[in-house]
Amino acid sequence: MKTDNRLYHAKDVDMLVTAATIVENAIANKRFLQTKRSTWTDPFFDDLKLKIETATQTFLGVDSAKELRGATQALMAIQKQAIKDLAECKVQVAEDFKNDKTRRDELLRQLGFTSYLKYAQKGDQEALLNLLYQFKTNLTTTVKDEIVTKGTDKQILDGIIAYADGLRNANVNQENFKGQRKTITAAAVNEFNDIYNQVISVCKISAKFYKDEPVVKDQFSFAKVLKALNNLKPNIPVKPAA
Repeated sequence: MKTDNRLYHAKDVDMLVTAATIVENAIANKRFLQTKRSTWTDPFFDDLKLKIETATQTFLGVDSAKELRGATQALMAIQKQAIKDLAECKVQVAEDFKNDKTRRDELLRQLGFTSYLKYAQKGDQEALLNLLYQFKTNLTTTVKDEIVTKGTDKQILDGIIAYADGLRNANVNQENFKGQRKTITAAAVNEFNDIYNQVISVCKISAKFYKDEPVVKDQFSFAKVLKALNNLKPNIPVKPAA
């Protein structure tokens, strides 16, 4: 096999970390998943996890993908609650300032709701990142006091800021992680393709099992987990308020 004959359209390390993240998601949900497929009983997922870790260390010279995988999981773990809190905050601001439409619209723009909330609610994790960072940046003490005085609970505002801080702390320097790289051989590509094939099967089957639970279903979308991984970069730029 030629070394460029990959079954996936991503960097090798990104594919492996995405695969590892999905396997971790499967392990977190294995009690249910194992009731649906007898071949997934222990140690199926643990063995697949070990296979990925071994391939990463053997062929890329990387000891562990835990930090990068952890950053991706941090984003996915807070997505549901963050969007819920953001939606509750937005409706309160919209109602509390409805008699001053100019100020209402200005606040919604400044805090990122106008540009990003709709897309974040549809599962766009990059939009969620931008919304959280813009909210944190523009929620000055003055603005916070103004909103709280109108009736919004201070704790929900603090909670949203904490989500942004949590994501910033979870961000890792991907280039440093990818820095040590060995020459990729045909044997490596064979192993990577085998891992990808196994994980894609887990993705397709699990996504079908969770078809009525979109948040969990997204945890088994290879494309969405990969996108989340690529969005986790240090110093994410935030659009200035309009």
